[in-house]
Amino acid sequence: MTPVPGPRTAAARLAAVRAAMGEAGVEALVLRPSPDARFLGSHLGDRQGAFLVVTRDVVAETADPAGVVPAGARRVGVDPEMRVRELFGLAIEAELVPASSVLWPLRLRKEPYEVEAVGRAVAAAEGVLARARELAWFGATERAMAYRLRVLLAESGCEELLSLRVAAGEHTARPAHVPGERVINPGDALGVSVCGRWGGYCAEVAGVFAVAEPPEDFEAMYSVVLAAHRAGLAAVRPGVPVDEVARAVGEVIDGSGYGRFAAAHVGRGVGLGHDEGPWPGEDAVFEPGMVFCLEPAIYVPDLFGARVADVVVCGDDGPVPLGASPHTLHVLDR
Repeated sequence: MTPVPGPRTAAARLAAVRAAMGEAGVEALVLRPSPDARFLGSHLGDRQGAFLVVTRDVVAETADPAGVVPAGARRVGVDPEMRVRELFGLAIEAELVPASSVLWPLRLRKEPYEVEAVGRAVAAAEGVLARARELAWFGATERAMAYRLRVLLAESGCEELLSLRVAAGEHTARPAHVPGERVINPGDALGVSVCGRWGGYCAEVAGVFAVAEPPEDFEAMYSVVLAAHRAGLAAVRPGVPVDEVARAVGEVIDGSGYGRFAAAHVGRGVGLGHDEGPWPGEDAVFEPGMVFCLEPAIYVPDLFGARVADVVVCGDDGPVPLGASPHTLHVLDR
């Protein structure tokens, strides 16, 4: 069950939303079951045809948003996850704009109960990776091992699997690789990542393994990824531009000679959504309570790649990792 804000937090959050609506000239928000709706304490769940409508005077869950939106409203914010069929079915005579312009800035800083929920999600995901070390990988296919990890995720209480990656050997150099029929053999590098939703909140962790023994030069490359991770982590401090994380990671990888193989993205915010602000490349500054998934990676085509993913909260004095994984290279013995 998704943790819900207490009465005071909910009232303050609604007041902030209405103030932001006034500044944006938005007279109503129409939200489908989504992270934005959950942010406002909605109990829509996954009910089809149900919407949360917020106006300057009313908060209502309804199947008929047009009946709640004020007559003559000129600008209405709609959920960015709205389906085309849902948009056409609204029957609202107004300019429709993304509700994210109002809500996403307010979702950047997490309340303590939200940070705690993300931390529980991280612990569950790390537990899956820890149990993965006990599995028999030699001779299995990527697809078969992905299925086994899905079972572990289900046993962990995962509400929803958002992504699961198992990549072996040269496939570890493909950022968007889908587990296939490649057989996992001794001498392979292995990349595993888990992203799911627990208690309504999302977290991703990614681990790097070697099967029996690491490939030649793999450990040296992986050490660069870890150094870049440490540099990026140190940049997560109040008052520091989010872009500083990308700069710090890039400086380490460029200095190692692997610059042209560096991943384009080094991280993003997580919370009720698996990909939300703050994002590098935007005009944002870290503030206490922001939760960030740091994910530096190097991908050397046709050879191997390595990516680590950690969730960290920006604390008053600096970064506070929500996970406990040391990211040491674990060599699988079976």
